[in-house]
Amino acid sequence: MRTTKPNSTIATKPIILACIFLLVFLLVIVFRSSSLPTRPLSCPPIKHTIPAESQTFNKLSPATAETLVHYVTSNITPQQTFKEISVSLRVLNKKSPCNFLVFGLGYDSPMWAALNNGGRTVFLEEDKSWIRQIQSRFPNLESYHVVYDTKVSRASDLMEIGKREECKVVEDPRVSKCELSMKGNLPDEICDVEWDLIMVDAPTGYHDEAPGRMKAIYTAGLIGRNRADGETDVFVHDVDRVVEDKFSKAFLCDGYLTEQEGRLRHFTIPSHRARLGRPFCPL
Repeated sequence: MRTTKPNSTIATKPIILACIFLLVFLLVIVFRSSSLPTRPLSCPPIKHTIPAESQTFNKLSPATAETLVHYVTSNITPQQTFKEISVSLRVLNKKSPCNFLVFGLGYDSPMWAALNNGGRTVFLEEDKSWIRQIQSRFPNLESYHVVYDTKVSRASDLMEIGKREECKVVEDPRVSKCELSMKGNLPDEICDVEWDLIMVDAPTGYHDEAPGRMKAIYTAGLIGRNRADGETDVFVHDVDRVVEDKFSKAFLCDGYLTEQEGRLRHFTIPSHRARLGRPFCPL
């Protein structure tokens, strides 16, 4: 979620950033309002006056208000492009309010929480100091610290481990015998929820000593398969990198790939508990 290259803070003029967020916000309003029923043309509108004391107004939620102020006044852009964000936005428009799990915490976190207005959006972050920094600015965001015990330099070995039979068993990540599962690293607050959307945009993965997203990608797929029924939309960012490319194809499966825009891939993972006997990846 944060900048993935050292010493490469991305800055633009505040007005450009404000326009980007406002465009996304307007898209939400347009898409949702288009589904509202229209008044029949043959019936003239009924005019009536509502007493002032009984009028109610839809106010912005505190999280949405904070987000608007942040993006209007900030000179730091979200890591994803407008087109990439729009892929997730289309799904959020259909499913929100919903349960949205995000691997990573960054400058785009307030936007994701605001776009899932009324739902639950949770962020998983590897850096405790970064969590404190973001929470001081956005206290309404729900985030948890997670520990990764892998390194990008081990990605090839972990890919081979992922081919073992125990890694094809669909079960709660907390009891999985697969080394790629984040067992012991996920709080119960995460594992006890059925997530409708999962975004994998962390942990750090741009150098060999970084933890990489091998476990995050595998676990996201396991969470989706292990839900009681329905399906989970999983998004993986930075698929131009080797780990994100290979692990998303192997463990989220080419057969579940719905769309790719730029460096973002969208997979739709169905429940494997609702239909026993499904192969780990569709044949």
